[in-house]
Amino acid sequence: MDTIPAILRAAAERYGDQPAYVEGARAVSFAELHDQVRELARRYVGHGLAAGEPVVVWGPNSIEWVIAALATTYAGGTLVPANSRYTGHEVADLVDRTGATVVMVADGFLGRSQVQELRAASDLPSVRAMGELSRLSLDHRGEERHVREVTIDEVEARADAVSPDDVADILFTSGTTGRPKGAMSAHRQSIGVARAWAELGGVSADDRYLVVNPFFHSFGYKIGILVGLLTGATLYPVATFDVDQTMQLIESERITLLPGAPTIYQSLLTAPGRAERDLSSLRLAVTGAAVVPVVLIERMRDELAIDHVVTAFGMTEAVVVTMCRDGDSAETVATTCGRAIPGMETRIDAPAGEAGELLVRGDYVMLGYLDDPAATAEAIDADGWLHTGDVGVLDDEGNLRITDRLKDMYISGGFNVYPAEVEQALMRMDGIQDVAVVGVPDERMGEVGKAYVVGTASADEVIAFARQRLANFKVPRLVETVEALPRNLSGKVLKNELRK
Repeated sequence: MDTIPAILRAAAERYGDQPAYVEGARAVSFAELHDQVRELARRYVGHGLAAGEPVVVWGPNSIEWVIAALATTYAGGTLVPANSRYTGHEVADLVDRTGATVVMVADGFLGRSQVQELRAASDLPSVRAMGELSRLSLDHRGEERHVREVTIDEVEARADAVSPDDVADILFTSGTTGRPKGAMSAHRQSIGVARAWAELGGVSADDRYLVVNPFFHSFGYKIGILVGLLTGATLYPVATFDVDQTMQLIESERITLLPGAPTIYQSLLTAPGRAERDLSSLRLAVTGAAVVPVVLIERMRDELAIDHVVTAFGMTEAVVVTMCRDGDSAETVATTCGRAIPGMETRIDAPAGEAGELLVRGDYVMLGYLDDPAATAEAIDADGWLHTGDVGVLDDEGNLRITDRLKDMYISGGFNVYPAEVEQALMRMDGIQDVAVVGVPDERMGEVGKAYVVGTASADEVIAFARQRLANFKVPRLVETVEALPRNLSGKVLKNELRK
């Protein structure tokens, strides 16, 4: 039963009329979810989606996002989530590189016209149909093509034909080259890691799970949507985080699960009016994605009265690698990322007790990068160890502590930002001769980007240029003009000097 269509069917049979999703005044049961997924899968197939073909889903968290994603795999396709903050240029690149034949878009999100942005960025030659997420509508592209009537039996046959080893999803992550890479996972991997996380967290059908983590991210998709199907937990999707609305939801819906980046909990702790809210229903919080202060863990336990607070380490290429366990001390939870989860193992590429690169191996390490065997071979060695690019140490109990990054990636508000990608975008700007971007500490976001620019472009011009081409979390918040960037003899920018 290690395919996504199979666990959806099983959830519909087991949990039936229980609510799978609640969004505002709307609730969708597991049985209704299954019906709606099958219907959209039927229309995907009618518009020509073949088994194995990619479907790009671009939008914020919503019930419709879930239906569009699950319908993709039900029809035998491969899900390609796109960051809801991406520009049309960034999403068009994903569409063109994957050869996606269907694109589902939340047109109008944040006051933008995503469809117009896409069409301005690319002719989208592979796309046969584009759909609007809010209506789950599909429009065929090209007069020579016709929509075919498809029966539910044909759709069920598609779902039956899906194998645990088929590619379920391709999640894009940037690398040090600045070009996003597509990490491919099989159905058995995406489901297996969700099952392991759910078991460690003790998730059940009694839980009410507020999903602030974006569905386009592995945490929101695999540790959100798939966990819900496996456990019967009710999910509450949040499109954009608002601390007052979040507290209201926790109180009114008696939310029990709230995983998220440290910034989520810091916002709750400092929110005006928190004392008047009853947040006592929260029982599990899982955080990570950045260094977590010990005092934050203590305050989450004491002031937010969350019973079970744990930290974890993961990455797009492996989703979840390590996780703390119930009963770990606040010090362990805050200063380490816990121990390897079942099915995974960790190793430090250094003598015992010393810091070195973290290597991980196991069931949930990606199949590889889409159409990039060289990058795959560089990331995963002949013995199956994934080289993470993070520097860490393991204690005697196997708890992992991340101490540094081999790569220049920094984390802003819970999102990974890869400076090379930002630098490549900025180098296209008139008035910039050279540029380097580093992450600098920020009280609210954890880290934000700072661009060191050689050239005549002003700080406001640089930021405005970046906003047109990059998702908001990638846009540098600070710009400093310098005469030259510090480089070594081989020409590499000495970013440690810039950070100082």
